This record gives sequence, C-alpha cells and structure tokens, in this order.
Amino acid sequence: MITLDLAFSPAAADLIDAADDEGTRSRLQHARDWECELKAWIEALRLERGNPCPEVVRGCDSVSLGVSLLDDASIAELNKRWRQKPTSTDVLSFAALESEMPMGAGQELELGDIVVSVPTARRQALEQEHGLERELRWLVSHGLLHLLGWDHPDEDSLAAMLQKQEHLLGMGGNVNSLGEINCESADEVTAEL
Repeated sequence: MITLDLAFSPAAADLIDAADDEGTRSRLQHARDWECELKAWIEALRLERGNPCPEVVRGCDSVSLGVSLLDDASIAELNKRWRQKPTSTDVLSFAALESEMPMGAGQELELGDIVVSVPTARRQALEQEHGLERELRWLVSHGLLHLLGWDHPDEDSLAAMLQKQEHLLGMGGNVNSLGEINCESADEVTAEL
C-alpha cells in the first residue's frame, strides 16, 4: 500500500459547532481521521486501470498532499487570488502534478492541496439533508480527483466524477444520494499554501 504524508490544517475552533457529533468534531480537528481514508482512496484510484490517474501516481510508493479546513473569508481570498473570483466556494484544488514529472527511486510525489470551506460545507450538508462529516468527505474526495487529473468540463464527465466520488465514499460505508456540488479548481500550487 502507498505511503501518505498528509499536511493537515484543522478547522479553527469557531468553525466547530457544539451540536457536531464526536465523529464530525474529530474529522474537523485530526489528521488521523483523513489519513487512512485518503490512502485507501488513492490506492483504489491508482489500481483501477479505467480511471484517469497519472502513471507517475500509479508507480510511486509515497505521496504527499495537503488538506486545509477554512472559513468562507479565507477560501474567498484564495478564490480571488488564484481564480479572480472574489466569492466563497466549497472546495479548491491546487494540483502540483505535471504530466511528465520524473520520479527517482524512493522519492515522494507531491499531489497538491485541497482546501475546503467548513461553513459552506455545513450549509450544503443541511441543504442535502446529510451530516457535515459526509459533506466534508464528499468535498475532499472531489478535490482529490482534481489533484489526480479528473475534470468536469461537460455533463458526462461531471456525472462520471460524481459517480467515482460515490464509489470512494462507499468504501467507508457511507453512501448517500448525490447532491449538487459547487466545485472550483485551480491548476497551480504556490509555496505560500
């Protein structure tokens, strides 16, 4: 199984609601709640030959990526800076992979960063009538697929991507109906993130 180096930035205390269940609070605060699941998702995606997945990911032993849980103002600032859209969004992906990136033996592969707005995820969870933990997992899975080269320029590719997200979430036993997603993607990663 692949090794994962996860740089995790937990949600600020003011983004955690007293009504959140223990699992959701833990997911908002601890990297360990993401590590196992992300490793399983990456492993499944790189082993399934029908998936868009860069060969460099399929062949590497170790990957690193970042997951940050932010407020609406912070993600709006990132969205403005990198996409010239001065609004909040649910998830941003900053891919670090290049298609022809050479890999040396034992070298760790940087995938990029996934940034999620907790308040937006909370609103979307209410709209979709499921829990915040499920919405966070949904958004992080969407961001991960973008880091691995998935995109949704048309309805067919969006449907395939959403179906793959359902599959990934189902690996954890939490499959619910699909909802709308307001996903944004950026192709560059900076030293500042």
